[in-house]
Amino acid sequence: IVAMDQIINHVSKARYMFGGQAHLPLVIRAAAGGGTQKGAQHSHSIESWFVNAPGIRVVMPSTPYDLKGLLKTAIRSEDPVLFIEHEMLYNSKGQVPDGEYLLPFGVADINRAGRDVTIVAWSKMVHEALRAAELLAHEGIEAEVIDVRTLDPLDRDTILHSVLRARRAVVAEEGWRTVGVGAEIASQIHEALFYELEAPVQRVAAADVPTPYAANLEKLALPDAQRIVEAVLKITL
Repeated sequence: IVAMDQIINHVSKARYMFGGQAHLPLVIRAAAGGGTQKGAQHSHSIESWFVNAPGIRVVMPSTPYDLKGLLKTAIRSEDPVLFIEHEMLYNSKGQVPDGEYLLPFGVADINRAGRDVTIVAWSKMVHEALRAAELLAHEGIEAEVIDVRTLDPLDRDTILHSVLRARRAVVAEEGWRTVGVGAEIASQIHEALFYELEAPVQRVAAADVPTPYAANLEKLALPDAQRIVEAVLKITL
């Protein structure tokens, strides 16, 4: 946040203000997210602040494989990229090829196929969404989990195609609910598919409070798999 003036007022606007003649191929890696009891100043998810600023790409990987492929793409980009890594994912493990590979921006990943409801998530919330999908399967509900991977650019087509099939959707994010990225995605779904939906799009997000330090309060403030399950059941039962 201390660097907001440089990032928002200079880095993100440089190409536009110089008519495309200036490029700032800058990658800013930033840790974010709660669950580690680091208090209100170090546990928030503020990606919506940067998505709201045209000119900067916002990337939020959920797996080691995606992190490597997206980071390589970010380094090669002529746009400034904010590469946000959730602190709770630093100890996660996964298969990462030794060879060269890049993952394009603006291409979501369908982590789990389903037919009854679409769950849209990113970063750590992808793992919570997958856990929720497992719980829902016991109830006979097959949830499709989409990891958007990049918030700017956003793979709108993959999201809409999935929701069109399921006719129900839940957007899960760890950022604050009010004016969050989830609100924007939900709005785009409603605008495009209003007459196709069987129920209003549900949103799961953090409580609109500074992230508490106390472990029990932090757990109450942050979204999890159970809250995703509750949101899904609200529109499927």
